Amino acid sequence: MPLSPILSSTLGRAGRNVVGSYLRACPAHKPTPLFALRGLARSLGVLSLHVKDESYRLGLGSFKALGGAYAVVRLVIEEAERRLGRPLSAAEILRDEVRMIAQTMTMGCATDGDHGRSVAAGARLAGCAAVIFVHEGVSDDRVAAICCHGARVERVSGSYDDAIAAAAEACARNGWTIVSDTSWKGGERIPLLVMQGYTVAISEALDTLERWPTHIFLQAGVGGFAAAVAAYVADQASFNRPHIIVVEPELAACVMAGAKSGAPVRICREKPTVMSMLECYEASPIALHVLQRLADAFLAIGDEMAVGAMYMLAHPIPGDPAVVAGESGGAGLAGLLAAMEDPAVRGRLALDDRSR
Repeated sequence: MPLSPILSSTLGRAGRNVVGSYLRACPAHKPTPLFALRGLARSLGVLSLHVKDESYRLGLGSFKALGGAYAVVRLVIEEAERRLGRPLSAAEILRDEVRMIAQTMTMGCATDGDHGRSVAAGARLAGCAAVIFVHEGVSDDRVAAICCHGARVERVSGSYDDAIAAAAEACARNGWTIVSDTSWKGGERIPLLVMQGYTVAISEALDTLERWPTHIFLQAGVGGFAAAVAAYVADQASFNRPHIIVVEPELAACVMAGAKSGAPVRICREKPTVMSMLECYEASPIALHVLQRLADAFLAIGDEMAVGAMYMLAHPIPGDPAVVAGESGGAGLAGLLAAMEDPAVRGRLALDDRSR
């Protein structure tokens, strides 16, 4: 089933070009590397294998830098346009008249770490305040990384979903803008802006490759990143669209649960997963809407697979580059490894010596 025109335009090439106009105003921006793991590809029996290393993104160490920071700057520019009564370019975010308006604004969000860091960095760039809500499982190091951008951090008992509820309540009570990476009924636009930012990562990858991939393995928390990639690929692929495989922790497979039920469902929290950045218990409705239409498969992996993939990236086959990633960042590779170990899954996904 095709996406609506608004989703296609926002998450396709046209939307990615809008994000590009904002990134050009940021001197720290440059494309991140796409590494070929030729030795690992041979050992797995596939034609080629590439990994997009987002640890270089804007000095923030994650693809999340593309989402929250972009949404914050975009929202400040839009508010300044409303108050000043004229259109503004992204480069005007540093003008005194725009910064005076930004100083009256506060951005809030919930995070496992990287999204909040991105929102905080965007707020610092734009000159507005940021209040970031974290759950009890977020490490002190991640909190410190958020605070170094000048944001205020509020700790919340419970899980990521409890932090979402606390952020939404505080933003509504104080008149702050909630820069959420998960949507709700009537609250789709800002999460869609966050997702729009993520399209830069896949566009860079596809523009780098001589031949398009046949398979794309994507990690998912609430599903925003995976949905953004799937939508961009669908917008660009006139035929032979790559297989989109969404990979989640077995202990927090909320996107898979939503895909099975046909709507977002809140799954029970049993125990934490080492894939802490993917530890979400209810999918974003707008992301699930996209993935139900465009994803070809959903995989849930155990923690041991994620740890193994992380180790494999850091200690590669001789000749392959080393890639430093956490368990969450290595989840896509872990999904591929799990699929290749199971003949039935490998067959259903058409993974063979021609797969890229």
